[in-house]
Amino acid sequence: MVSVSLCMIVKNEEDVLERCLNSVSDLVDEIVIVDTGSTDRTREIAARFTRLIFDFPWRDDFAAARNESFAHASMDYCMWLDADDVLLEADRAAFRELKQSLDPAVSVVMAPYHTGFDQSGRVTFSYRRERLIKNHAGMSWGGAVHEAIAPAGRIHYADFAVTHRKTRPSDPDRNLRIYQAQLDAGKTLEPRHQFYYGRELYYHQRWEEALTVFEDFLAEGRGWVENNIDACCHCAYCREQLNQPEAALAALLRTFSYDRPRAEACCELGRWFFQRERYSQAAYWYTLALTCPRDDRRGGFVSPDCYGYLPCIQLCVCYSRLGDQKRAEAFNELAAACKPDDPAALHNRAYFQTPA
Repeated sequence: MVSVSLCMIVKNEEDVLERCLNSVSDLVDEIVIVDTGSTDRTREIAARFTRLIFDFPWRDDFAAARNESFAHASMDYCMWLDADDVLLEADRAAFRELKQSLDPAVSVVMAPYHTGFDQSGRVTFSYRRERLIKNHAGMSWGGAVHEAIAPAGRIHYADFAVTHRKTRPSDPDRNLRIYQAQLDAGKTLEPRHQFYYGRELYYHQRWEEALTVFEDFLAEGRGWVENNIDACCHCAYCREQLNQPEAALAALLRTFSYDRPRAEACCELGRWFFQRERYSQAAYWYTLALTCPRDDRRGGFVSPDCYGYLPCIQLCVCYSRLGDQKRAEAFNELAAACKPDDPAALHNRAYFQTPA
């Protein structure tokens, strides 16, 4: 059985750290906590679980802090978590099984990261992250923000997921501030960080700046295919905000130049036509979304609703407005099968069952 060091960087996490460590402490063989300047009870809580607590002055560099945490690890693999992450019970069981069965020749374990949820707790946004990294294998974190490790060697795709459960908002300006400081210092952002810089600008509603960054990123042609597709979608969102609907449509269609259709892009195209009451064309794209295979191993951002519920509930409305109530009701039932307690599907069901 392989051994695992849990390596965390923390700062003022008294509200969530105990919850996180309670969910994982009995699964790992060592816990390393690097504190970057807490002024609350974070260190006191961490001390209940480990004596390996180290200070590391914060310098606006997440990769540096994570590399520091890995430097203190002594087990076969390093596992990282944020303080507001947890392992749910089913994932705890899957993690135990992984430790028992993992081939020590594996260099990196990729695992789902669930970060978005609906009102019933179902996952609405997920992507895979490098979660366990072979210790002393020459891999390190890079990126002052949106930090990552470039996987190398043999990769294993695990079933256990990490669930991200925030209890409070983080500093909304931090990431943009770090990127802006790098640019002000004359640093050239490599493609991955150019992409994320564009996203930060988008989140701050700086539509024109974000659009410029995304289009430059795509024009350079050095981006990862999943980031390229996402950048096209964000170009479309920016174009819509700038009242350029036809250019938004072109940006969405551009996603197909990088790879086979993704359900997320098809749903966006369906939405574009739906908003213009072009229901037959909207139905085409929502139907295409249902044919797109979901492959989380590609590593891109995944919206699970786009592979079932969302196209079905939208097809229900499209066909209803096209006068095909029988087909509309059938798609509503498919949507309800995805989300039995969904208010929209329940409302539609009552509508269809009401005598004319």
